[in-house]
Amino acid sequence: MEDKIDLNRLCVHTQTTKPWDLHTCIKEYHKVGIPHLSIWRHLLENQDLKLVKKALEDHQLKVTSLVRGGFFPSVSKSVRKEAIQENKKAIDEAKAIGAPLVVLVCGADPKQSLETSRSQIQEGIQNLLPYAKEANVRLAIEPLHPMYAGDKSAIVTLEQANDMAELIDDPFIGIAIDVYHLWWDNQLQKQIERCGKHNNIFAFHVCDWLSPTTDMLTDRGLMGEGSIPVREIRKWTEKAGFQGPIEVEIFSERLWGINQEDYLKQIKQAYIEHT
Repeated sequence: MEDKIDLNRLCVHTQTTKPWDLHTCIKEYHKVGIPHLSIWRHLLENQDLKLVKKALEDHQLKVTSLVRGGFFPSVSKSVRKEAIQENKKAIDEAKAIGAPLVVLVCGADPKQSLETSRSQIQEGIQNLLPYAKEANVRLAIEPLHPMYAGDKSAIVTLEQANDMAELIDDPFIGIAIDVYHLWWDNQLQKQIERCGKHNNIFAFHVCDWLSPTTDMLTDRGLMGEGSIPVREIRKWTEKAGFQGPIEVEIFSERLWGINQEDYLKQIKQAYIEHT
C-alpha cells in the first residue's frame, strides 16, 4: 500500500524526465499523483510564464524550486557582472511562476583558487539578496561533490555551505542538501544538525550513486539502486527540522532512454520503498 504521507511530499525535477518538455512534465506528473515539481530554467525559454503558472495551477502542481542560478566566480569582472544579471532574471522567472526558491549551483573558475571563487560566490549572493528579498524568492546554496570543484562549484561540502550561509546570515539564504553530492562525508550528520539549528535547510534532493558509475554526471540511479543510505540521511534532515518536499533529481542516460511513463512509476515505487 502506498504511503500517502510520503507521496504528499514527493517532488520530481523536470530534468529527471529530460525527454519531456515542460507541459508534458506538468501533465504526466499530475496524472500519476505527483504533487510537486522543480523546474529547470531552460524549459522556460520562449514560454509565456503566465500560461506556465496557469498550467501549474490547473494541474494542482506546486513548484518547489527553480533550477538553477549561481555560477558567480570568474577571473573576468564583466563575466561576474553578467552572472548577477542572469541570476536576477532567474529570480524574476521564479516570481512569475510562483517558485519560492532558486537553487544556486555556485560555480568555480579553474583559472583561480577555490578560495577566490568562494569569496566571489559570497559577494555575488550578497549582491543578489536585496533583489531576491524584494521578489520574496529565497536562494539555496547547493554544495556539489568535490569532482565538480574545477568548474561547477567551489563549495563542495556541507560545512563550507554552512559557513557561507551563517556568514551571510539572512533568512532568505539557505542550503539545498543533495545526497548524491554529500553522502560520502563522514561529517554529514553533524553538519545537517548544524544546518537545521540555523533553519538553513531549504531543500532536500535524492537519487542514488551507482558503483561502478560510468559517468560522473549522467549515471545516477533510482533510490535503492546504489550505495547512498537515502532513508537514513532523510531521517537526519527531519530530525534537524526539515519537513519540505523530497525532490527526486536523477540525471541518467539509461533512464532517459526508457519509456518515461513507466519511469515515473519506477520513481514512485523507489520513493515509497527507499526514501
